[in-house]
This record gives sequence, C-alpha cells and structure tokens, in this order.
Amino acid sequence: MAVLAAVVASLLRLLVLPLRAPLVLLLVAVAAYIGTSWRVPPTPGDGLLASLSWLASFDALQTLLVVVVCSMPLRLLRGVTGLMAASQVMTLVLTLLIVTVAAIYLLRLEVLSRVLILGSAVLLARVDLARIRVVPPPLRLSCGLSVLVLVSCALGRWLISRA
Repeated sequence: MAVLAAVVASLLRLLVLPLRAPLVLLLVAVAAYIGTSWRVPPTPGDGLLASLSWLASFDALQTLLVVVVCSMPLRLLRGVTGLMAASQVMTLVLTLLIVTVAAIYLLRLEVLSRVLILGSAVLLARVDLARIRVVPPPLRLSCGLSVLVLVSCALGRWLISRA
C-alpha cells in the first residue's frame, strides 16, 4: 500500500509541475511551433515505423542536439576543457573545428533562429526547474527534456497535418 501511495504522490507531483514551473509550458509551446515547420520525407506504408519516420529526420536530430547541449552544458564543457588542456595544438585544432563547423552549420542551413529560440526555451525551463528545486542528474534531465521536446514537436507536426 505504501508503494502505491508513493507512486500516486510522484505522479501528482509530475502533473502539477507545469503549474509550479510555467516555463516548461513555454518549452512545450515552442517545441510544438518548431514541429510545425519540420520537413519530413514521405515514407511508404501506414505502419508504426512509417508514422515514426520523423524521428530519423534531420530536424529531429538537430532538436535533440540542441536539447542535450543546453541541458548538460557543465558536463560537456568539462569534457571539452579536459581535451583542450592536453596541449596547445589540440586547443587550436579543436577551436578551429568547432568554429568552422558551427559557422557552416548555422549560416548555410539557415537554422540559426530555430536553434536560438529552442536553446533559449530549454535554458529557461532549466532555470525554472532549478527555482522550484527540481534538479535531477544531468543525464536524466537531458533525457526528460528530449522526450518532452520530441513529443511536443510531434504534437505540432500532427496538428499541422490535420489542418
């Protein structure tokens, strides 16, 4: 009986979370809006795999990358800093690689606005969760926000397909 009460209490806390941290709702709205503009190639068939083909699209991978980078910045920066501390040559090569890839990615693919908006929404949701003292481990937070953003993007994609 105590286990059931603990499960019900944790589910209630999860359901009340958007009321305690309203910027999580903003993240859902932003992700749903971004999902409306996803370009998904048509796949033959009507099965479950055909309906989930958007998960392998470039837009979904880009969204996941933005969410992971914005939800685990300390862990990622610690790894990059450790790699750059190995030598000056490694620092220069890694910095040049990061700047070049980022410039090509953001300028040629014209996705800067979506990346900045989604990144800002993820960071605001993290700040709001920290304000109410809901701070899970970085990997769990990253997975949770990724699932939330992907489900919201799928909702936006579904809404635009019904119109």
